[in-house]
Amino acid sequence: MGYTQYRQLIDKGLTPLRGEASLTNAYLDTTIDRILGMKDIRLRDLPSFVRITDPEDIMLSFAMGEVERASKASAIILNSYDTLEYRVLEALSSMFPPIYTIGPNHLLVNKIVSQITTSSSIVSSLWKEEPECLQWLDSKEPDWPDLVKGDTVILPSEFAQEKKQRGLLVSWAPQEEVLNHPSIGGFLTHSGWNSTIESLSAGVPMVIWPFFADQQTNCWFSCTQWGVGLEIDSNVKRSEVEKLVRELLSDEKGKEMRKNAMEWKRKAEEATGPRGSSLLNLEKLVMLEFRL
Repeated sequence: MGYTQYRQLIDKGLTPLRGEASLTNAYLDTTIDRILGMKDIRLRDLPSFVRITDPEDIMLSFAMGEVERASKASAIILNSYDTLEYRVLEALSSMFPPIYTIGPNHLLVNKIVSQITTSSSIVSSLWKEEPECLQWLDSKEPDWPDLVKGDTVILPSEFAQEKKQRGLLVSWAPQEEVLNHPSIGGFLTHSGWNSTIESLSAGVPMVIWPFFADQQTNCWFSCTQWGVGLEIDSNVKRSEVEKLVRELLSDEKGKEMRKNAMEWKRKAEEATGPRGSSLLNLEKLVMLEFRL
């Protein structure tokens, strides 16, 4: 839905920006009205490719082109579930070909695959996972604020010693299993869609630091619509991050966020369960393919 607005934003003169100053002078806080399912969203919360000064920007043009291509498709498949985004989905259904929400995909895959095979050959991880971190998590108390972060840089030995009892660094973590581990109290994430929907499916609230593309929009939904996220200000300071982590883990707002996250988890499991909306949509999609 955010990408469908690009053409109108250009027509209204809201993008391209008039200069680099628009990135810092509160211009991006401009509220965009009349986007169905996204009431009171700000310009900064839309997919970030609108933050350009060149009217011929390649990513802006690419996004608008993909929206036009989508309108010509026989169907559109989304990794989401109906109760999570019903207002936006309702609006999109009047603009595009049939839309099939068959998510969260990883939950659906887990349930379908477990019925037909015990093989773990169907995986979505890009690199070899390091399951040793799960053993480390086993030694922690429930809802502990753990750090499990992948990185390729060589860190100084002093850093390793300092964080020894407080965190663990691995090259590539099995994120789905980590998020579902009982010791996890929160998830620091850039709010890419896979991470967002995996966190919702695990019932884990988020501290969010979005960078680009759809991450800003996902963050807006998590923080303002679903009640499961806290956004890190772009001017990142240690004290600000500490404040948000404490708020998520111990304050009343954090308790409410965990309650909300568990409710979204319940609805995700319901959507992918027997006669759930996502499973039914998958069956409809398969039948559509046979007809085509």
